[in-house]
Amino acid sequence: MTVTISAVILAVTNKIQTHSAFAVFNKLCPYKMYPMGGNSMAGPFWSNGPAPGAFYNFPGSTVAGGAMQARSDTPGDFGTQRSYYPVTTGTSVVGLMFKDGVIIAADKLISYGSLARFHDVDRVYRINDKTVLGIGGDFADFQYIKRHIDQKVIDDQCLDDKNEMKPRSFYNWLTRVMYNRRSEFQPLYLDLVIGGMQDGEPFLGHVNLRGRSYTSNVVATGYGTHLALPLLREWSENPTAYQTLGQPEANDLMKRVMEVLWYRDCRSDPKYSQAVCTADGVKVDADCFVAQNWELAHTIKGY
Repeated sequence: MTVTISAVILAVTNKIQTHSAFAVFNKLCPYKMYPMGGNSMAGPFWSNGPAPGAFYNFPGSTVAGGAMQARSDTPGDFGTQRSYYPVTTGTSVVGLMFKDGVIIAADKLISYGSLARFHDVDRVYRINDKTVLGIGGDFADFQYIKRHIDQKVIDDQCLDDKNEMKPRSFYNWLTRVMYNRRSEFQPLYLDLVIGGMQDGEPFLGHVNLRGRSYTSNVVATGYGTHLALPLLREWSENPTAYQTLGQPEANDLMKRVMEVLWYRDCRSDPKYSQAVCTADGVKVDADCFVAQNWELAHTIKGY
């Protein structure tokens, strides 16, 4: 009987001490912890989260009118969301002028991060008989701007005045479009290579996501700026060197460049598209392949 009374006294003492500790904790910490789904300040964070693809309205954020709200279902403007990085991307585009025209090439792979996701996708396009376009960067952004380009071409055709958009005009228009999107803090993540025949002379230019633009004998984007330009240095540093370069030699140079890019760039593909624009018009070859040689592969160890 004595043992039983002692046990009861000990249990009551522990309970009193426990309640005292909780009382002190509640005074120091007025925000209590509740289980998930309970009615508390933490409730909306767990049980009332954002819809798929939406953004969470964190407690205490400012909504329209300057009021502080803690619930995610309160309407308000939480700022315009921006895209900060591309998702599905294409790698290098290389352009080269020769004495009779322009040649632009790009492989046919669209990567999802580092995953070789979409194969056999053209990244070199004929705009009209005088203009070609190669794209690198985010492919979704290009699909967006391509709709506007197609509509611009249709508008020119509807005028039926036998006057097509020239490559320099197209180049300037893309510069304004890209700079406008950059100024709105919503850039199109693209590297654009524009080529064609301007009044009987070859033209080659580049526009990036900030609207920065330049013209040159040789243009490369992505990894090609590190790998392709050194191979074409002879033609890029001399402003008049392209005038001694014929189309067969330009084709051989482009084939060599695409081969090096395939070996060295892990985002590249052995199949590539190539567009040639001359005074006779535009010819696009969408089934070019890199000549591969892996005889030395068995000597590479440790990877």
